[in-house]
Amino acid sequence: MAGAIAMRSLFAPPNLGPTSSTGSHVPRRGRRSLVRIRAAIAVEQETQAKVSLIRIGTRGSPLALAQAYETRDKLKAAHSELAEEGAIEIIIIKTTGDKILNQPLADIGGKGLFTKEIDEALLEGRIDIAVHSMKDVPTYLPEGTVLPCNLPREDVRDAFISLNAKSLSELPAGSLVGSASLRRQSQILYRYPSLKVVNFRGNVQTRLKKLHEGEVQATLLALAGLKRLNMTDTVTAILPIEDMLPAIAQGAIGIACRSNDDKMADYLSSLNHEETRLAVTCERAFLATLDGSCRTPIAGYAFKSSDGNCLFRGLVASPDGTRVLETSRTGPYSLDEMVEMGKDAGKELLSRAGPGFFDW
Repeated sequence: MAGAIAMRSLFAPPNLGPTSSTGSHVPRRGRRSLVRIRAAIAVEQETQAKVSLIRIGTRGSPLALAQAYETRDKLKAAHSELAEEGAIEIIIIKTTGDKILNQPLADIGGKGLFTKEIDEALLEGRIDIAVHSMKDVPTYLPEGTVLPCNLPREDVRDAFISLNAKSLSELPAGSLVGSASLRRQSQILYRYPSLKVVNFRGNVQTRLKKLHEGEVQATLLALAGLKRLNMTDTVTAILPIEDMLPAIAQGAIGIACRSNDDKMADYLSSLNHEETRLAVTCERAFLATLDGSCRTPIAGYAFKSSDGNCLFRGLVASPDGTRVLETSRTGPYSLDEMVEMGKDAGKELLSRAGPGFFDW
């Protein structure tokens, strides 16, 4: 038996080192390279594992990215495992609304154009959460998604920007004011019928560039966006809410996830600002009751008063500003009561507007 073992040892093939995937032997000089390759693959696989923790879907404009970065930073601050490098990935998704910039939103399908492709990516599992400007989110959510989180709301007011006037009242008759918002258009024309409002789309930087090139004499932008972009130095004046009621949910960021994704829902619950969520819910109940679209000038704002109650103001108008209807409500700052306030205010304005008012 010992001789047999000795014979097998004698005629065994020499030890040529590790073999490649094809079964051939790797020369000694290639062993170090092979080790380095395997180490690199291991590092890459580890990085990919970290990236997959949370994938944030967002539009690609500077403002949308600023909002995604704010979400990312809050998640990192709240959860140590997300603070590791590569744990959160931001995925840019181009929406139909981003691609078509030469037509009013009302002519190409309304606000859902800024969320549709992102919602599809969420439902298909290509992203884990979606960050939206709440004023772009339709009053209905796609089946299979929920929106459990609103970040603390920014300033809801609109900013007036002009190179040659300090306010709307100082603009000469016939001056062009650039705005893609029928809400802003109707309220401008209601107070200053001698001005002209023209369609003015694009991101913040694009609109300011057009203003400086002389396409218009003034424009209005959401102050919240300018603050998030650190561009408040461009503001000529801030319009009081009494003169320019904001859009529904203006200044609020909403974060959606799949309805069956408990892990993401738990992450988002840690970021939710309940006061903002309730205010936005009240305003969206008002909008849903009016069945509003981008063809209808609608404005609304709910906030907590000094005594802790909810104050809500709502408005509907004709696009030319010749007819403006307003209402207000006061009540407890709680979900059911605030939803009812929004609905009741909407029903009142529907009744006062009469048939045909919303058929623009």
